[in-house]
Amino acid sequence: MYISVVIPTYNRLPILQKSLVALEKQELTDNKIDGYEIVLVDDGSTDKTLSWLTENKAQFPHVKIFEQNHQGAAAARNLGVKKAQGDTIVFIDSDLVVTNSFLQSHANALVKGKQEIKSDRLFTYGAVINTNNFENPTSEPYKITDFSAAYFATGNVAIARKWLSEAGLFDTGFKLYGWEDLELGVRLKKLNLKLIKCPEAVGYHWHPAFSLEQIPQMIEQEIQRGKMGVVFYQKHPTLDVKMMIQMTFLHRLLWAVLSLGGKLNERTLEPLLQWLISRGQPQLAEQVARIFLNWYNVQGVYAAYREHT
Repeated sequence: MYISVVIPTYNRLPILQKSLVALEKQELTDNKIDGYEIVLVDDGSTDKTLSWLTENKAQFPHVKIFEQNHQGAAAARNLGVKKAQGDTIVFIDSDLVVTNSFLQSHANALVKGKQEIKSDRLFTYGAVINTNNFENPTSEPYKITDFSAAYFATGNVAIARKWLSEAGLFDTGFKLYGWEDLELGVRLKKLNLKLIKCPEAVGYHWHPAFSLEQIPQMIEQEIQRGKMGVVFYQKHPTLDVKMMIQMTFLHRLLWAVLSLGGKLNERTLEPLLQWLISRGQPQLAEQVARIFLNWYNVQGVYAAYREHT
């Protein structure tokens, strides 16, 4: 197989540098992989991503660069797939730093899975470990909060190009944050593709340690995710999708109770969050913040749904 690693990026140059360095260090231990390329799609970055890549292109022989005006991750991934030369596509995000055995692990799992289920209707889903350690992201241990029950998520997945083409690629109607990969997953599931877990293909998802300054952007993302959740439901009006996007009475009740009807919010919880951060517990502070972030998400879902009905 020939692998095309498709990466959309938008203003993430510092961690993108680490991501590309790691991908250039892949150790291919057998003949399952004929070769690989890194298809990087710059989605209108303004942080000098393109100029840095041009200046340092000799360090990244596998990288092929494409650019577009800022249109979002769905459009960027679609462009990457169209420009890719590989028969196998690996999707990662530009803030993911992988291990040296990353591509080989995906290839091993694809070949083994095909033999076991006697079909090529499959894709592999690697492990994603969240970290805020910028200097050494791959040193982070696995945590229970890193578990994902998603069927198809583009943070770390390998799939035959033909299945993406048959499913119809990503829906560019998802212009805001969230759900475009899981929506494609619904269409892939209808093609009877089997998910094969591949924990050996590890990617470390870096994001800065939680701080109070991030909260306004996080709230905006949750509101956007609520709006895009309704787009998701309109395309696939099923109970499974309603559960995923938190558009049920149970979700509304749960976060209403936990947030005391919105009274536990970014203002009232600020002292507790700051205390946790000052004691070196930003991850715990972020989990506490999820109380009101989920409340904003559910409110965003129902507000968007009312607008469309």
